[in-house]
Amino acid sequence: MVPAARTAVRLLLGAAMVGAGLLHLTTQRQEFRAQVPDWFPVDPDLTVLASGVVEIVLGAAFVALPGRRRLVGALLAAFFVVVFPGNVAQYVEGTDAFGLDTDRARLVRLFFQPLLVLLALYGGGWFRRTRRR
Repeated sequence: MVPAARTAVRLLLGAAMVGAGLLHLTTQRQEFRAQVPDWFPVDPDLTVLASGVVEIVLGAAFVALPGRRRLVGALLAAFFVVVFPGNVAQYVEGTDAFGLDTDRARLVRLFFQPLLVLLALYGGGWFRRTRRR
C-alpha cells in the first residue's frame, strides 16, 4: 500500500485508541471492568483505569508523533498482545460485555486482536519495502 494508506491507518487507529481510553475512564468503565479476568492479580477498577491511560497515551502518540511511529506502533502492538489474555478469559469464562453475549460472538472477537497487532505494525511502518540504491 502507499504511504497515504499507512498514514490513514496510523491516524485512525490512534484516534480509536484515544476514544477507547476515554471510555475506560468514563461511561464504559463498568463494561471494561467486567472484562478483567478473575485470576488477574490487580484490582479490576485500577486495571481499567491504568489501561485506559495507556490507550490514551499510545493513541495520542501515534497521531501526534509521526517521527516516532515505528516505536509507538511496536508499543501499541505489544499492548494488544498483553491484553489478549483478557479477551481469551472473556471467552473461556463466558463473560458478557459490550454486547458479546454468546460464545460465538466472544470467539469471533478473538480473531480481531491479531488484526489490531498487524494494523499497529503497519501504521508504524514496519512492513515498508526498502528501496534499493
